[in-house]
Amino acid sequence: MGELFSVFGVNWQLLIIQGINFAVLLGALTYFLYKPMMKMIDERRAQIAEGVRKAEEADRSLMAAKEEGEALVGAAAREAEALAAAARARADEKGSEIIKTAEAKAEATMRDAAARAEESKRIALQESQREIARTAMLAAEKILLARHSLGDGGREKKA
Repeated sequence: MGELFSVFGVNWQLLIIQGINFAVLLGALTYFLYKPMMKMIDERRAQIAEGVRKAEEADRSLMAAKEEGEALVGAAAREAEALAAAARARADEKGSEIIKTAEAKAEATMRDAAARAEESKRIALQESQREIARTAMLAAEKILLARHSLGDGGREKKA
């Protein structure tokens, strides 16, 4: 075989040394470059998978939070409606109470006004009666004075 190599101008000893150099270079590149590169790629792949898993978990958490938020908003809206209804009921109740109180006050005022009017009427009637009596007394006095001044002394002459 040595002759075959020499016919083509190939030095077989140099070829073996180059093969050994290639094997050493291949081993060194595998150990120092390929394995660390593959390790970095695997770590990066794991980080990406972890990131995707965390993103999916975050999406699920977000959806759960949205549902919980909507439930809370719904509960708050129902509670607010209940509070508003209770406030309306209290306002209606208070309004009815105020109206009843106002009606009672108005009725009391009307009774008081009627009593005052009756009292004023009674007083006016008494004053009118006194005035009529006084006027009647004055008229009687004038009549008596007029008869007396006529000279008959208040007596009638009998014929």
